[in-house]
Amino acid sequence: MNKMELVAEVAKRAGLTKKQAAGAVDAVFGAIKDALKAGKSVRLIGFGTFTVRQRAARKGRNPRTREVINIPARKVPVFRASNQLKDLVK
Repeated sequence: MNKMELVAEVAKRAGLTKKQAAGAVDAVFGAIKDALKAGKSVRLIGFGTFTVRQRAARKGRNPRTREVINIPARKVPVFRASNQLKDLVK
């Protein structure tokens, strides 16, 4: 399912126009992005949790030249599905 299909499904289920549903979907994604950017987690009961994790600096290897390179530390977004969602897709 892509974003437009998601918007169409939200519009159908909520009885909204596609334009209103697109605004709602964009607002939800924007709120999640803003919370993660601020270092907060987003917990959606029955769905899962979005968090930010710190990845440590490490050494890597350039596959073309086999040269060892330093990969800097960075923050990455992580999603952990709830047990209810995991059970649903079994």
